[in-house]
Order: sequence, then structure tokens, then C-alpha cells
Amino acid sequence: MSDRIAVIGAGQMGNGIVHVSAVAGHDVTMIDISQAALDKAKATIDKNLDRQVKKGSLDEAAKAAAMARIATSTSMDAIANATFVIEAATENVDLKHKIFADIDRLAPAGAVLGTNTSSISITEIAGRVKRPDAVIGVHFMNPVPVMQLVEVIRGLATSDETNARTVALAKGLGKTPVEVNDYPGFVANRILMPMINEAVFCVMEGVGTPEAIDQVMKLGMNHPMGPLALADFIGLDTCLAILEVMHRGLGDPKYRPCPLLRKYVAQGWLGKKTGRGFYAY
Repeated sequence: MSDRIAVIGAGQMGNGIVHVSAVAGHDVTMIDISQAALDKAKATIDKNLDRQVKKGSLDEAAKAAAMARIATSTSMDAIANATFVIEAATENVDLKHKIFADIDRLAPAGAVLGTNTSSISITEIAGRVKRPDAVIGVHFMNPVPVMQLVEVIRGLATSDETNARTVALAKGLGKTPVEVNDYPGFVANRILMPMINEAVFCVMEGVGTPEAIDQVMKLGMNHPMGPLALADFIGLDTCLAILEVMHRGLGDPKYRPCPLLRKYVAQGWLGKKTGRGFYAY
């Protein structure tokens, strides 16, 4: 039986999750408070599906069928018939708690309540709802249509059934689910963000230019993309938010965000999305 999926948030991650869900044959509703964001997300999905058609990984009929499976709504009421809900809003604790209060109230009994958070505690989110056993982290990587990994994160109260359904969904989307436990940053960001942060310290201390630092990591460590280019791609505000969650949650000074990273975010140099980060776009 295919899940009826509701994705909350029409940003980069949200529209990517909607894209892969629709291609995999699920009816999916994308929800956002902004109609403009929904329209933009649908246009992005259309363009990304076209790219797959050009590459030959999808035919025109499959593209049309996928687009037909996508509904949009500006109201949270649209999750009323979803069997699997995935929250993909901005990485902000208060916002996620507010959204989960609505999800708890409106999602039908038996629905899995997933969050695509990259660092916020699943247990903390689950602790605020009446059905903590149904809450799970389902952390996709960006860009969602391309990246294989989904981190599946169990909170303290997540049930075996919720976990099994999430693993099965991820596999059905053509992804590789990897199960991890609920600690700040999980595995991906626990290892990635200190590396990005250290690269920013290297810029701040004049150890090398962003280009030099990225080249060393690409050529010496075989990374497909340098840490500073990757930070620009992720968004420097997102990197800062994740580091702050880890610094606060683990209490270890090694996660202290670099002052230069704070400065760039304060200036609004957030990376690719604003046209300026460690590089100009």
C-alpha cells in the first residue's frame, strides 16, 4: 500500500521530498503558509523532472504522472488524510514545536509524524505531543532527488513500528536509510559541521584563502566539493544554527561556532541563496 504523504514546507528540502515521493508513486500534498512559495516549489519540481527526462532516467508519461500526484495547500488541515507526515520547515526549534502541535491535532490516528530536522532533538519534539511513539527523524540530504542517504533517527519513545515504516518508505523512495540515535547533529552533521567550522577558522586566521582550503580538501581528501563551497550551498545561517544546537546540546567548546561565521550571517552573506558567502555567485 502506498503512503499518502504530506510534506510541510515548500523550501529546498520540502520540494525535493515531494519530488521523490511523487516519482515513487505516492500521492503527496505540499503545505506552506505562502502560496508564492508553493508555486515556486512546483515550478522547481517541474524543472528538475524535465532534467531527469533529458537524462533518460524518466519518460514524459512518468513525469506527467508524478506532477499529477502533487497537490498543494496553504492550510494544515490538508494533512487530515495523510498516512505519513514529513515536516521540512526552517531549522528553528520554536517553529518546529508549533508545527508539531498542529500535526498532533490534525493528523489521523496511525500516521507517522516525521521531521526532516538536521540537528534538533527528536525526543524533545516528541515530548511535546500526545503520541511520541509516532515521531521520528527522517533526515534527507540536499539535493534530495540526487542524494542517496536518509538518516532515520529514533527518539527515546519512537516505536519499532514507526521505525520500520520509515525505513520501508525511504527504501521505496530509492534511498538508503541509515538508522542512528538521537544526539545533537546525529551522525552526518556531528562530523560535517566541525569540519566546515574548522575551515572557517582557517579563513579567519589567514591559514589559506577559501579557494586554497577547498582545493586541499578536494585534491587531498577526495571530497567532491570543498567544505566552504559546501557551506555556501547549505546556507551559512543553517550551518550556524546546527553548530549552535550542537554547542548547546553537547556543551563541548569544540562545537563553538567560528566568530567569522557569525559575522557573515549577521551581514546577510548566507551563501549561494543570497549571492554571496565565502564565494560570490
